Amino acid sequence: MTTTTTPAAMGGSTLGWALADSWTMTRRELAHWAREPVQVVVGLVFPVMMLLMFAYFIGGGMTVAGGGDYKEFLVPGMLALTMAFGLEATMIAITQDLNKGVVDRFRSMPMTPSAVLVGRSVADMLQSAVSLLIMVGVGLAMGWRWHGGLGEALAAMGLLLLLRFTMLWIGIFLGLVAGRPELVQAVQILVWPVGFLSNTFSSPEAMPGWLGAIAEWNPMSATAAAVRELFANPGWGGDSWIAQHSLQMAVVWPLVLLAVFFPLAVGRFRRLSR
Repeated sequence: MTTTTTPAAMGGSTLGWALADSWTMTRRELAHWAREPVQVVVGLVFPVMMLLMFAYFIGGGMTVAGGGDYKEFLVPGMLALTMAFGLEATMIAITQDLNKGVVDRFRSMPMTPSAVLVGRSVADMLQSAVSLLIMVGVGLAMGWRWHGGLGEALAAMGLLLLLRFTMLWIGIFLGLVAGRPELVQAVQILVWPVGFLSNTFSSPEAMPGWLGAIAEWNPMSATAAAVRELFANPGWGGDSWIAQHSLQMAVVWPLVLLAVFFPLAVGRFRRLSR
């Protein structure tokens, strides 16, 4: 005979139960990384390779407004791009759990349903923070420097992690909608153009008018521009409204997208067993 354990039976609060379940799911994700370190290493090395390639293979022919060093323009943009490109890994993890029946088994257990998604998001944010630190270290080794204070640097890191948190929940929702790992490839085809159609590698002012306008209003461009400003690195400049309010939009864009996709992801997860 089996009994269902509840928070009340354990003498704990609902919040404490939810936190314990979420930490259990987080440790599950960390255990997967320990068993499959190659996948984790590839995820950490790939953005570093991208940074080195654009800095040394292409950067020699790039110019920055005011004659600044292209590496100081590139590194903040690559930090933002790295935070956005983790979307596919989140989707693949979600779809694999769905196809293996793991999510259904968790939902049948006496645990907080939200713990599955919270555990996934916490583990993903831990990996993102490590990736961000590695990228900063590589940038410093390349000669990139920030010229502002420590407070501004921490604020820039916070904006980057905010962007990553938003992209994480977009990935969770799209993974729940896709349902199969094969469909993730269709999303990857869209992620790359959106990522490159930004101010990561060049100024929108150097693009055709309509294309530059799209690049300026790309949410990732707002984060990249705000990070450049906080790091006191050369930026793209520009007289448009979005160029003059990059710091505000680096907060507004992620919060708006999070307000849309977080409830969509939670609602989709709740409807899985219906």
